[in-house]
Amino acid sequence: MKANSIQSISWQEDHVRILDQTKLPVQEVYLECRDLESIAAAIQRLSIRGAPAIGVAAAMGFAFACRQSTAQNNDEFFRHLDQIYERLLGTRPTAVNLRWALERMLSLARQHSSAGIEVLQDILKQEALKILNEDIEINRRMGRLGQEVVPDQATIITICNTGSLATAGHGTALGVIRSAVEQGKNVCVAACETRPLLQGARLTAWELKKDGIPFELITDGMAGHFMKTRGADLVIAGSDRIAANGDAANKIGTYALAILAQEHGIPFYIAAPVSTIDGSTQSGDKIPIEERSGEEVISVRGTQIAPESIKVWNPAFDVVPNKYIAGIMTEKGILRPPFQESIHKALTDKNN
Repeated sequence: MKANSIQSISWQEDHVRILDQTKLPVQEVYLECRDLESIAAAIQRLSIRGAPAIGVAAAMGFAFACRQSTAQNNDEFFRHLDQIYERLLGTRPTAVNLRWALERMLSLARQHSSAGIEVLQDILKQEALKILNEDIEINRRMGRLGQEVVPDQATIITICNTGSLATAGHGTALGVIRSAVEQGKNVCVAACETRPLLQGARLTAWELKKDGIPFELITDGMAGHFMKTRGADLVIAGSDRIAANGDAANKIGTYALAILAQEHGIPFYIAAPVSTIDGSTQSGDKIPIEERSGEEVISVRGTQIAPESIKVWNPAFDVVPNKYIAGIMTEKGILRPPFQESIHKALTDKNN
């Protein structure tokens, strides 16, 4: 496993260290989260974001908060774990990795319910670190397997941020791009700015520049014109939740990008770990869509750009119907239509 120059989150003995992505690219500031509330707030205000990274943060938050428990016996301790679970679960409703990580942590604790509190605390810490390291390994495998559809000379369009900042390391969609560069492919990226919070402009551009990967930054509204005049070989986006039928929720603007890609004959791919697939959600219509403050739309980094006291609708995500998706890049290979079948196989296959 290669080291990454960018580490969005790490475990320290007296705090969880989180790179505050709200400050990028102007400042590289690290938060020292020392209790449950500071970790929950960091997830909620997008200091850490991206489905896999949120899952890692939830696991670390769960493990760190349980170490601070004042419970005198196991019954009290497990009641405290349930409270920690509920607090973290409510921070970001769309990202399924959050729930996946919390359920994994709570399930493990219950499997060892007869152990002493100190033993349980250590077990949960080790599990959180395991989730972090697994995520890096999964992303690197996903990146390698994704090369099946990336040509040697490739123009790739992407949206939001799906790199080391959005994961424990390497990245999902941006991880596929990184792996292409590592294999010596000549890659150029068109990074959509991703309004309203500009994760593409602030974060993806920062990562691509840091890694020396050739790219151009474009506004979201330029994507169709770019496809028509410049052309592209493929579009790769991440996802915060994938339904059992292959519908994929991602940052707002991804749905439009998928429609544009189909119109221009450009294959559209999702890159996400299998843990992002929610087999209990049958279609994208059932995915809860987080709505955020209108302030994010009427101002940019504290500068007002729209009149005060106006009505604003600010859904953070949209859903790409499976008919627009050529394949879902995962650590188990590229899942292809019919997605109901390929997703079921990926979720039930224990050999990979």
